[in-house]
Amino acid sequence: MRILIIGALSGPLEEAARIARAQNEAVDHATTLDTALVALRRNGSINVVFCELPHDISTMVRALAAERIFVPVVACGIDVNPDIAADAIRAGAREYLPLPPSADMIAELLTAVSLQQVNFVVQDRAMLDVLKLADRIARAEASVLITGESGTGKEMVARHLHRASRRSAGPFVALNCAAIPENLLESELFGHEKGAFSGALARRIGKFESANGGTLLLDEIGEMDINLQSKLLRALQEREIERLGGNAPVKIDVRILAATNRDLAADAAAGRFRDDLYFRLNVIRLHLPPLRDRPADIAALADHFAHKYAELNGLPHRRLTVDAYRLLENHAWRGNVRELENCIHRAVLLSVGDIIGPDAIELAGPQSHRVASAREEALGLVGMRVEEVERDLILQTLSHTLGNRTRAAVMLGISIRALRNKLRDYSAQGLAVPPPVSGIAA
Repeated sequence: MRILIIGALSGPLEEAARIARAQNEAVDHATTLDTALVALRRNGSINVVFCELPHDISTMVRALAAERIFVPVVACGIDVNPDIAADAIRAGAREYLPLPPSADMIAELLTAVSLQQVNFVVQDRAMLDVLKLADRIARAEASVLITGESGTGKEMVARHLHRASRRSAGPFVALNCAAIPENLLESELFGHEKGAFSGALARRIGKFESANGGTLLLDEIGEMDINLQSKLLRALQEREIERLGGNAPVKIDVRILAATNRDLAADAAAGRFRDDLYFRLNVIRLHLPPLRDRPADIAALADHFAHKYAELNGLPHRRLTVDAYRLLENHAWRGNVRELENCIHRAVLLSVGDIIGPDAIELAGPQSHRVASAREEALGLVGMRVEEVERDLILQTLSHTLGNRTRAAVMLGISIRALRNKLRDYSAQGLAVPPPVSGIAA
């Protein structure tokens, strides 16, 4: 992970930088908001910004939004007054880091911001076979298409490929093609020159240039507009890009990984995805099995998440009971590992005593082993219109994720853009839409 620290690099803030470097994180430094923006324009591989108070958090967040730079901001301050932290969060900070920090605090904060697990937790043979194949191809230069349902760990596998590759010393840059508005995605990929379009206040380096010498992950590649696919194909074939508003090609040296939960072969056959781009990306394919087909991983992952979220919330570690394991193993897990993680996080917070029992586990939808109940529930939908069933499912899932739009979209198997459009329509109809929780992706 690459961190940009804004402020005077001395005292407690310097200690934060030292701790981050000791944890093998890359640290960049800027003394002002203006110089920080220059650094962010030049380096698209920065993952998080630590901004020292009293720098104006709201000004920084607005500036990032104006330039379409999607990087979370963490406010840092010596004052531990909870009102100060609350003000920083309201101003747009993702988290508040009291100074001086501890090593554990830095590690936990970076985990919370990145939402990435550090290591694989795998016991099932189906997933072990995938990782074995990943190790065999990691040092190759060929493009890799990583497929699987949402929440199965495609980005983690991509990061594993990068760490095991000959490019591991270079940057790993990930771009979610569904999270960026279509009219801005081209700029995110290729960069732009000052004045290229309204809001282009300065030259900005795109993800291709940011990943030069390393690896670029194009996540949810199936959501990319077909017109932009032709420009992406040209970049892959010619190994050069041209910034928006630019007049000279820029050579690139990047290994491409692509991930999708869609059937790209079917999309290509139907004309929704370019055949030539599909074959260019699908040199090697890694398919991640859904969690329901990896039963041996369920208990191991549940234990991992129970320990992780107990530590993260300052709670005692509680073991899961046999009945709790049985309940988890019989669930369908439509949202895969992300759904399981969310479920165990809730269970950690709701549990009392020394154990996590089935009463603390809330599961969305019918249990896979309760066939009769599932059938009865399906019959209860007869007479409802399809859009009514879809509306109820979306709102119930959003409520289950505590208003977290990103996780709800993952569980539903739709893009965040599609989910937001649906919610906007529901609000316009006067329906109650669960609001996002402060500090959680909306």
